[in-house]
This record gives sequence, C-alpha cells and structure tokens, in this order.
Amino acid sequence: MIFLLLSIAASTLIFIIFKGFAKYKINTLQAIIINYLVACITGIINYDAPVSINTIINEEWFFGALFLGFLFISIFNVMALTAQRNGLSVASVASKMSVIIPIVFGLYAYNESISLLKIIGIILALIAVYLTSAKEKSTHFTQKELWLPITLFLGSGVLDTTLKYLETNYVAKNGIPIFSATIFLIAGFLGITTLIIKGIKSGFHFNYKSIIGGLILGIVNYYSIYLLLKALQFEGFESSTLFTINNVAIVMLSTLMGLIVFKEKLHTKNWIGIIIAIISIILVTLS
Repeated sequence: MIFLLLSIAASTLIFIIFKGFAKYKINTLQAIIINYLVACITGIINYDAPVSINTIINEEWFFGALFLGFLFISIFNVMALTAQRNGLSVASVASKMSVIIPIVFGLYAYNESISLLKIIGIILALIAVYLTSAKEKSTHFTQKELWLPITLFLGSGVLDTTLKYLETNYVAKNGIPIFSATIFLIAGFLGITTLIIKGIKSGFHFNYKSIIGGLILGIVNYYSIYLLLKALQFEGFESSTLFTINNVAIVMLSTLMGLIVFKEKLHTKNWIGIIIAIISIILVTLS
C-alpha cells in the first residue's frame, strides 16, 4: 500500500512541476527530453548489479521496453496535440478513462476477481474521472480531429497494460530499476531525434532553464514509475483494483492541488466528481 500511495504522490507532483514550467517559462519538450535522460541515470544508480548493454539487450523484456519507450514519447505528443486542438478537458478525460483497458485486461488475463462491489466502484471511478477533469463549459471539434482523443485513449491504456504485462511475466523483483531506466533512455533518444528534426525545420534555441526543470521532473518521474511497478508486484492488490485507485486518486489529488496551490476555480461538477472518486476508491478497495 505504501508504494501505491507514494506513486500517487509522485504522479501528482508531476502535475505541479508541469504547472511550474508555464510559470517559469521552461521549454516543455526540452525539459521532458532531459527528464527522460535523468530518469534513466536515476534508474542505473538505483540498480544493485553491474550494468551491461549486452545483458540488457538479451533480457526478455528488452523489446517490450523499446515499445514502451516509443509509447512514452508518442503519447506525450498526442496528449499535447489533443489539448491544443480539442481542449484540456478532452485530453485529460481521454488519458484517464483509458484505465478501463488495463482493468479489463487484468480481469481476463490474470483471472482477477470480479464482484458487484468492484463493478460499481469501477463505473463510479470512470464517472468521477470525467466529472473531476471537466473544466471547460463546452468543447467543439470536427470528426477529422476525433482520432486524437481516440489515439490518446488507446495509447494510454496500452501503455499501462504493457507495463503490467512485462512486470508480471519478465521483470525480476530486483530488475525494476534497470527496466525503468531502459524505457526512459529509449524515450529520451526518441525525444532527442524529434528535437533535432524540429531544429532542422525551424531552428533551435536551447532554454537553459530546461536543465533544472528536466532534472527535477526526471527524478520524480522515475520514482512515479518505479513505485507503481513495486506496487504491482505486491500480491495483496489485483491490477484491476490498483489501476482504478491509482488513476482516480491522481485525478482527484491533482484537481485539489490545482485549487490549493494554483487557486484554480472548481465547478460544482468537479466537487461532485471528487466525492464520487472517494466513494469509488473505498468500494474498489473493500471489494
């Protein structure tokens, strides 16, 4: 339970850090690339065995880590495009509602328990995510732009599902640091490639504040994944229960932090969403 709580806290802190990027005019893309490299180094430091490139390449999880690294950087870009073209609420709801994908996969692949209490809790969790995330009064977009939130929904769900699958079947208990480090390194290299291509097309200006922002984000980001993987290894929690609690709690706490730290205005439906979120967490936990 402590790993799950710490993972939720770290993921919520990421929200605060991103808000700080806007306040201090830090280049988000540059900071995110640095963050991946810092997260990789953090993972290597936390690994208690010699690091060998040949050993990593020959690990059963290596190609899965390649796929996850690609997803990490791709989903970020899709999320940014979705927020720009469809609105922040659409991006938030699409990414968090994707929790249903790993939940269904866990019930099917791992024969996890299903009860009326859990079903009600999961349904309430999805309602809570929508109500808590909905900030805009209305959002209009064309059918041509519909692929963005759909891609974000599927990509986020596949990322969480793949992370759980690899952790369950291929990652040793002491292998989480190097597994996480490999994912972040791949995402970092892909991010650097993206930055180079953008630089060639439209010029490049490095924002030195990105180093500080990326350093802080990288350490927090690493531990958000590391702690989530440690929580998934705990036999007392089924993945369907864990992912529900994790996603709903992050949305709820991020919304409350926006209110407390950044003085954001919450609508009545946001407060209703927070109350439903608390109820859903209690029901899923008790189930």
